[in-house]
Amino acid sequence: MSAPPSTPARFSFRFGLPPSLGNALARERAELFTSFIERALSRKVEVSVASSYEALAKDLLAGRADAVWAPPFVCARVEAMGVRVLARGVRRGRSSYRSALVTRAGSGLTLEKLQGSRVAWVDRDSVAGYLLPVAYLKAKGQEPAKTFASQQFAGSYKAALEAVQSGAADMASIFCPPESTGLTYADGVEVVLPGKGGAFELIAYTEEAPNDGVPVGMSVAPELAGLLERALLGLHESDDGKRLLEEIFSAERFEPAPRMGYRALYRVALASL
Repeated sequence: MSAPPSTPARFSFRFGLPPSLGNALARERAELFTSFIERALSRKVEVSVASSYEALAKDLLAGRADAVWAPPFVCARVEAMGVRVLARGVRRGRSSYRSALVTRAGSGLTLEKLQGSRVAWVDRDSVAGYLLPVAYLKAKGQEPAKTFASQQFAGSYKAALEAVQSGAADMASIFCPPESTGLTYADGVEVVLPGKGGAFELIAYTEEAPNDGVPVGMSVAPELAGLLERALLGLHESDDGKRLLEEIFSAERFEPAPRMGYRALYRVALASL
């Protein structure tokens, strides 16, 4: 009697992207990234877009994804559970960013006039799209649940800004470079809605947070994690890599992520509860 056939080991590598730039846009840009990582890892790569930040973290922790491009709070959450963050993005030469609370140009909305207004957040686990601005508002004595007439979660920065543009919301928040760069909220708007930087006005800036990172699942072999890390850190060395950095990661390069580099974000998360 012959032995039953063994189940072949899975040879694909699954990489998850967040929904922050919108599902359609992320899927459209994933093809080039898939080809690049397949060459680097010498195996088939499957790139998917998570339905939410929470789903992104759960996919990684459950082994449904081998690595993900994750916002800082997701990095902080999985890092605390033993997951290693391989690399983090660098933008404008900086490894941190801040959030800007914005409104429609000419609306007259200010921090002192937020009572009764409507806000469009990105996702409950989005640092610039929810956690940083909520922590900032609470520090200013404004409890969002009591301040806003309505709070919606749009799912992406694009959808949140478009809600403000259309009049469905009065305020949203957007990621933007740190103060030391001399750049403003309009730079973040332009990444998400090209040509629309002038359509919004600033309400306030928040404190800074570490940039997004790439955590890798605990079941991924160290050799494979090393190949992925080298591929990410070398992306800026080729034209295709530079295009990927700009279109998918909104970054100019990757740098090695310091161990437990996202711990400080738990304070922000607690302040936003």
